[in-house]
Amino acid sequence: MLSNEEARLNALHQLHVLDTQPSEGFDRITRMASHIFQAPIAAVSLTDQDRQWFKSRVGVEHSSIPRDGAPCAAVAESTGMVVVPDLLADPCYADSLLARSGIRFYAGAPLVTREGYGLGSLCVLDTQPRQAKPADLAALSDLAGMVMSQFELEYSLGRVDQLSGLPNRLQFLEDMEKLAETHPEEPRVLVLIDIAHTDQISRGVRAMGISFIDEIVKETAQVIRDSMIRKRPIYHVSTTQFAILAPEEMEQDAYLELLGATMAHLRENSQFRFLLTAALGVAPFVTGRMTPDNILRAANSAAQDARSSETQISVYSPAMDQMHRRRFDLLNDFGAALAQPGQLRLVFQPRIDLATGQCVGAEALLRWAHPRLGAIAPDEFIPVVEQSRLSKPITDWVLDTALSQLSRWQARGMDISLSVNISAINLLESDFVERVKACLAGHHVQPGKLELEVTESAMMQKSDYARTQLQALRAVGVCLAIDDFGTGYSSLAYLQQLPAQVVKVDRAFMRGIEDCERERSLVRSLISLSQDLGYRVVAEGVETAMAAEVLVEMKCDEAQGYFFARPLEAEDFVDWLIAHRQLHPVILGPACAEPALLSA
Repeated sequence: MLSNEEARLNALHQLHVLDTQPSEGFDRITRMASHIFQAPIAAVSLTDQDRQWFKSRVGVEHSSIPRDGAPCAAVAESTGMVVVPDLLADPCYADSLLARSGIRFYAGAPLVTREGYGLGSLCVLDTQPRQAKPADLAALSDLAGMVMSQFELEYSLGRVDQLSGLPNRLQFLEDMEKLAETHPEEPRVLVLIDIAHTDQISRGVRAMGISFIDEIVKETAQVIRDSMIRKRPIYHVSTTQFAILAPEEMEQDAYLELLGATMAHLRENSQFRFLLTAALGVAPFVTGRMTPDNILRAANSAAQDARSSETQISVYSPAMDQMHRRRFDLLNDFGAALAQPGQLRLVFQPRIDLATGQCVGAEALLRWAHPRLGAIAPDEFIPVVEQSRLSKPITDWVLDTALSQLSRWQARGMDISLSVNISAINLLESDFVERVKACLAGHHVQPGKLELEVTESAMMQKSDYARTQLQALRAVGVCLAIDDFGTGYSSLAYLQQLPAQVVKVDRAFMRGIEDCERERSLVRSLISLSQDLGYRVVAEGVETAMAAEVLVEMKCDEAQGYFFARPLEAEDFVDWLIAHRQLHPVILGPACAEPALLSA
């Protein structure tokens, strides 16, 4: 059972007011006490384990004094009014720090919780001995009650999280603003502890109910309280995140060591230690140069980076943060790009039959001209968009635009096929096959002229459902291609079960094909095995005549790349195709035409 002093300290720390920033609500009461007593000094003084800390003060420079020998400690311990007309004449306080500092008069009214614990006092002090009038002492007692009401009001009005008992994000933001005002241009460090990954929380709630979050929050809050320096405020800033402001006198490395010990304690002692992975983000900052929101965001960014770190601890990186913010901005802007004509367009890269040199098709490639940032590389925005709710509308836009263009080309007598990339998410959409059929019918394009490219990894995700979707597309007559072959799972035993007709060897294998025998052997094996399984093989990223010659020798079926043509605008593709067909028949090999002619 806790001793009375331990219980009193617990009640004090439960308020989470120690070491917080000044508050005008308390300052008004302190000024009123000073005015009523006509005393030069007044304070809201809280009795901590070894100090008297002043939440509010008038006429006092220091924020705290030692508890030993302080009259406020007697007020907190007794929960009664203490009046000392002359400290020098009182044997208990004649040698106290206050008396040695020139203080002669003291009057303190207790700050008492509803449970009866004394937290400290509202006190007035003077440098002259004096007597206190009963009416003044009654007013001081009333003001002390107002102080406690202010504490309870701040606690109940959304400033303290009821589950963890810690100050919440609103209090954090307010305290950080006041810190910037009272200690400008001061280097500090904020630490964010993210106790679990989102997926881990979801699994826990699914298995145990919402009480799972309650349990881990309460447990983590207690562990952090026990591990941290007692004087440091701890904030519960989101459901599973806690923020701690490092002491100004403590070096960053030393604080990281302390926090590392806290993390180890969490991992070793938590009842959920095998279910959760805590991550710790560290954000150094200078007070007044960043808004509180941005400081918290920086710490959160570091905590997310920590999840890919071996130590699960990471210091804020402006470069990484900028990358994530750019991705977010691009995703946010992409919706507008879909709605506003002119930003998105398709370009087309020819596909060449290596046996005849003829252009047999093209791949439709998406391009984005951002109105502010300019051209955005597909490798940058497509992976972001594919993992969002925009995956469905962008695929529909690309299909509609591509088939519309193919229909116009066919009307001009251009008998080619067109390939379009789709994502893993598209294969999980229950209406995807019907949307493809409707788009083909709407543009009067035969299904066999459309090729849908899907990566290996996409086919492996929820593979049974994906295979069902692919089989349905194949039944419609759509051609299917395995894109980026060789870079994913590369399970030929699995791939032979897929209803695809084409394998596209990734461009990464083309880089060493001219002079690296090992790379040639690998490509040769990919081509041979794929063809043995009945696939038509297309090599991507062919940039030189020598690479094309090697592929011809390997009996690769098709190729595309800068050697033949860069991705072209729709009208430029028509001009290129007319010029290219005038050169045929062309057989690629040692006697092939000069690159300039092939890409004319």
